Amino acid sequence: MRIPTIHGYIDRRILINFTADPKIVKELIPFPFRPKIYMEKAIVGICLIRLKSIKPKGLPDFMGVNSENGAHRIAVEWDENGVTKSGVYIPRRDTSLKLNALIGGRIFPGKHFHAKFNVGEENGNYQIGFKSSDNTEILIDANETPLFNNQSIFKTIENASDFFENGDLGYSPNKDKFDGLRLKAYHWEVRPLEVLKVKSSFFENEDLFPRGSVTFDNALLMTNIEHAWKSETSK
Repeated sequence: MRIPTIHGYIDRRILINFTADPKIVKELIPFPFRPKIYMEKAIVGICLIRLKSIKPKGLPDFMGVNSENGAHRIAVEWDENGVTKSGVYIPRRDTSLKLNALIGGRIFPGKHFHAKFNVGEENGNYQIGFKSSDNTEILIDANETPLFNNQSIFKTIENASDFFENGDLGYSPNKDKFDGLRLKAYHWEVRPLEVLKVKSSFFENEDLFPRGSVTFDNALLMTNIEHAWKSETSK
């Protein structure tokens, strides 16, 4: 599946990051992927992203569409032509835009579930949640803060920033293959969030993640980032 380069703006992107037992994660991801290990842990999480003016590159912004979106992500590695590559495996995508749900996996990479999003943003506080068509739910309540979580295995925000910037290539399951999509942020800058509450029915599903196998680690915020999406060869 190859699409034209898509251009737009990341109005707001929150990365909610967890550590997980690598043995558990290994059982959840398909070949050729394997968990990317950091400090003896697998890294999994959720991206909550509001996109604006999304359209094929070269068209004027007023022709673009806006949407709220969620992606469950697992940091992975794989071997390609004798070289170890890294990115993210995305087992599911959710979107507020019915068009995305309709064309996802057909025209646009990766199946998308349609979801109802509830968003409240005021004075540096972010309350964001969604419930999807298959009843998958997430919720985060977080405040902007100058301090990175000192309990994180990344230790510093610079370490976390580098790790997630290098995960710009995502693969989503689509029937018997994996659709590739690369995010090119024209400017990369993350800020820390203090998380007051976080819930995810996906990561709290003990059939997938037995009790104690996944733990919240940190959350990062990006705002007002011009970007492009580029289709990559499917696997």
